[in-house]
Amino acid sequence: MSVRNRIAFYYTIATAFLIAIVFAIIYIMVERIVYKQFDQEIKKEIAEILSDSNVSTHDFKGFASLQNVDIDGGNSDNDNDSDSDNDSKKKKMINVDTEFIQLVNSTGQVINKSTSLSWCVLAFNPNQSGTSFFNSNFGGTMVRQAQVPLVNKKGITEGYLIVALPLKNAMIVLRDLEDIFFFSFPVIILTLFILTRLIAGKSIRPIEKVIATAEKITQTNLEHRIPLPDHHDELYRLSATMNGLFDRMQDAFQREKQFTANASHELKTPLAVVKGTLEVLVRKPREREHYETRIQFCLKELNRMAKLIDQLLMLARHESNKINPQIETVRLSPYIERVIERMQLSANAKNISIAVVHTENARIAVDPGMLDMIFENILSNAIKYSPAGSTIAVDINRNADAIVCSISDQGIGIPEEKLHAIFERFYRVDESRNTDTGGFGLGLSIVKKLADLQHIKVSVTSETNRGTTFSLTFPAGETNG
Repeated sequence: MSVRNRIAFYYTIATAFLIAIVFAIIYIMVERIVYKQFDQEIKKEIAEILSDSNVSTHDFKGFASLQNVDIDGGNSDNDNDSDSDNDSKKKKMINVDTEFIQLVNSTGQVINKSTSLSWCVLAFNPNQSGTSFFNSNFGGTMVRQAQVPLVNKKGITEGYLIVALPLKNAMIVLRDLEDIFFFSFPVIILTLFILTRLIAGKSIRPIEKVIATAEKITQTNLEHRIPLPDHHDELYRLSATMNGLFDRMQDAFQREKQFTANASHELKTPLAVVKGTLEVLVRKPREREHYETRIQFCLKELNRMAKLIDQLLMLARHESNKINPQIETVRLSPYIERVIERMQLSANAKNISIAVVHTENARIAVDPGMLDMIFENILSNAIKYSPAGSTIAVDINRNADAIVCSISDQGIGIPEEKLHAIFERFYRVDESRNTDTGGFGLGLSIVKKLADLQHIKVSVTSETNRGTTFSLTFPAGETNG
């Protein structure tokens, strides 16, 4: 079942239940109103009979007091011009077409009854102690009747006065009301289902657009987006959310595509160099020194490939959330001095000095292995792009409640318009200079990702031909003096 049909079905079922309850309540109320009117008419007739006979239901003096009451029936509405005697008599007469009167003793034996009853008798309930109103049948006619006990001064019930009114017209009205409810109910439900289905179809039309657009989107047309509805409702939010999802998918796909292309390019170049070198070597015999030189060159290229693969694996592990920092508390100053000592050989090759300008005796909570890679990558870049004979300065200071470690070089610098992209994978400020220095454009990307894992803020400032400064800010919650 489609969403449209399910919405229409469930809504129709719920509404049908409510309508059925409303119809039942209306019918019960109408029925009670009808019976209440009949009960009032019966009470009125009983009061007239007892009043004309000077009889009290709580001081009944025997059936003789009712012998003078005419219960044979008559029509009190036929002659408005009669004299006062006739008027008094009419008050004592019961309309044979609408009223039935019956007197019974305490055992239910009929003492007297109206001629309109003919050979029939009204129902008698011997277990009824007080005045009661109920429906009964006689002679195929439904009547509403009242049974009034006649009690003497001693509290003994000597008989009952039973008055009834036919319910023929009222039952016709109630049956007509039943028929109206019975036949209108399925028509209302069917109409409601159709209308609800149409409304639901119109309401979920944006969802159909979402489905249609999503079905059309492939890796070749990721730029397609879902049209946004005019109203800013839940469907608008759904469409906007789906568009945001497509934006992220497109961005991720483009990054993966670029990552694959760059990685292929970086691996292809050293492979081509190694292959070409080996092909030259096997063409003819050569001197041992020549073989050793060429083999050393191939090993160097293979080491570059191994380093690139390690860096790619590091990024892949980060992307799959498989890197979990092992946080330890270390002293920053001795730690960075050990890193500088390991990088000293590369610095000495270019006659570059690394100086610790100021040392703040601070403890930080970090992953030592990750921090090692961060410092090595930053210092390695500083050494690569610094001129021979220059100085790299390492400054450790406390800034408010944080520890800031700055690494500044006197290198060629980074243009301001390119600073925002230096932490992207395979990004190179100058392609030619990275080739000369053997870089892959992955080091700073690894620095940023490892720093983020440890909540270390990385910032960079640079000035072309003046130098670059990288700053690592350790959060206050992870530092103490």
